[in-house]
Amino acid sequence: MPLLSWARPPAVRELVAAGTRNEAIFERLPNGQFTGLGTDLVRLLAQRHGYQVRFEIYPWRRALEVVSGANSDMLVAAYRSAERQRVMRFSEQPFFRDDVVFYVRADSMPVWEGDYALLKGRRIVVINGWHYGVAFAKALPQLRVSVTNTVENGLRMLAYGHVELFATNRRDTEPVVKTLGLQDKVLPLAPMIDMQDAYFAYPLKPRYPELSAQMDRMLLELKRNGELQKLARRYGVTLP
Repeated sequence: MPLLSWARPPAVRELVAAGTRNEAIFERLPNGQFTGLGTDLVRLLAQRHGYQVRFEIYPWRRALEVVSGANSDMLVAAYRSAERQRVMRFSEQPFFRDDVVFYVRADSMPVWEGDYALLKGRRIVVINGWHYGVAFAKALPQLRVSVTNTVENGLRMLAYGHVELFATNRRDTEPVVKTLGLQDKVLPLAPMIDMQDAYFAYPLKPRYPELSAQMDRMLLELKRNGELQKLARRYGVTLP
């Protein structure tokens, strides 16, 4: 008779990746499948290092809390800021870049020119939990700001005249402008608020301490061999 083996099979290492709906980066299809540049990169990492990946989607503020509280292993697509670095660890390598802008109504274009003093008293809406850069954060106490949870709501508030400016990024916003039929009613205002690189982020006390270094090595390799550029073109995403 063959000898019985009492060796245990290797434990499955589940990798939980959290995010919010993020155009071309982290999206859940009607059939429940996840798609986007960020999800492709996480799956590739999982294949290389023996993780079994599970994606979770939340409102943005909640996604930040889930990862900073170590209830998820990584956050897909976060702009880096000093405040966030106090509660999360970021990859060294960014994996896409966004143009952050104000959207305004085409029939009412305030003077901007990059000077926040010109916006004093103007009604501005921002997305809950988003980071808009150091200059915007510094000016925030002097601005008249309200908060919404989605790009759709921000655009509607702008189109209906509830606010005069909507601070957002073009990648997430342009598809929604088309979906809502607002192409002739709203447009981005120059100059940009900021240009932001987006990263993977991790808990300060991770289950897998090697995870961030594994992702950085893979991103560098994909950049060198051109595969990251191919993925970015597929999704229409700008690389740093």
